[in-house]
Amino acid sequence: MATVTIYDQDKKQVGERELADDVFNTEVKEYLLHDMVRYQLAARRQGTAAVKNRSAVAGGSKKPYRQKGTGNARQGTVRAPHFVGGGAAFGPSPRSYAFKLNRKVKKAALCSALSARFQDDKLTVLNALSLEKISTKSFSQVVKQLELDSALVVIDQADPVIERSARNLRNVKVLRADGVNVYDILKYPNLVLTEAAVNQLEGALEK
Repeated sequence: MATVTIYDQDKKQVGERELADDVFNTEVKEYLLHDMVRYQLAARRQGTAAVKNRSAVAGGSKKPYRQKGTGNARQGTVRAPHFVGGGAAFGPSPRSYAFKLNRKVKKAALCSALSARFQDDKLTVLNALSLEKISTKSFSQVVKQLELDSALVVIDQADPVIERSARNLRNVKVLRADGVNVYDILKYPNLVLTEAAVNQLEGALEK
């Protein structure tokens, strides 16, 4: 099994632990990462773009002029697309961009993302992470102690002090273990996990 060093938040080594190979040291499959990022970004799209078609444009229910004798082409309504102010032809309408991805694919993609960070030596595991009070400055100092410029920090459960202390830091994001996702892991070059978060991830993802 893969082994990782455990640090405290001052980056002093406090021990080692083994990681589940199925979760943190599996084969990195880039096509799964690609599919999962597409899935996440597609689900985020609002899909609210819309224009009025000829049935939605106001007015124009009356024939604009008689059928014959004017020298013009026959017309039935000024709501047709070729009239100024008429309805749009083949314009966008509200839709969902989301698509289905199998649960096994999602799980395998997450394991690939975690494994990529471990294999690139971009994974840091802390025995615990805590602050006495909400303080952006204090949390920033913790990040500097870990010698990281940009990182995704994963904790095991809700911690308002940690989450609110980190929210104003541009290059740092804090997530709970149950919200870990491929897009955020790949977005931030470093991944920081508490030991409790590692246990939670292994429990959810290990085969």
